[in-house]
Amino acid sequence: MLFDLDGTLIDSARDLARAANAMRTARGLPPLPHGQYRPHGGSGARGMLGQAFAVAPGHADYEELKREFLDRYEGLMYDSTQPFAGIVAELAGLTAAGLVWGIVTNKAERFALPLTAALRLGASTVIGGDTTGHAKPHPAPLLEAARRLGVPPQACLYVGDDERDVIAGRAAGMATAVAAWGYLGPQADHRQWGADIELISPGELLKVLGLA
Repeated sequence: MLFDLDGTLIDSARDLARAANAMRTARGLPPLPHGQYRPHGGSGARGMLGQAFAVAPGHADYEELKREFLDRYEGLMYDSTQPFAGIVAELAGLTAAGLVWGIVTNKAERFALPLTAALRLGASTVIGGDTTGHAKPHPAPLLEAARRLGVPPQACLYVGDDERDVIAGRAAGMATAVAAWGYLGPQADHRQWGADIELISPGELLKVLGLA
């Protein structure tokens, strides 16, 4: 079992939004509502800066703004981020059944490793967006996770809340599932992504696997 992190296992959107709003406040701009940021939570700095300042990669100011955003986020990423309801029980069920599981996220190791440790998620491996030199939708991070777990890619199920998770999983030869409780993206229709399984709530995974 492999999982995306933000929007799949943990709800981090509020802390991401707070970092972006802190940047707006520092520039004399009013904060934006949390609900405006939330659908973009899975896109990290790119999503938050796109909402806060209408900038994207390639914009002259983007890299400087990204560095500031990441520094601000690092200082508050533990404040309100928690696993989604039902996730802790789900992961415990997987472990009790003898299944190994890991995390594959586009979050840089700088954030992913200490955050997953602080939340005591108990993953057997954590692959960040900079672990392999490639980020999803490239399959390399997923293949590295399977290698570390000692499991063939074909024996893995990857669960995520973004279309790139499905693309990466399929490219790696894995089965895929959509976490429909996640951020999904603005106006996204996750049923068109071609995933093998749709999960409406975390507890459904154990049922799909015949463990509950």
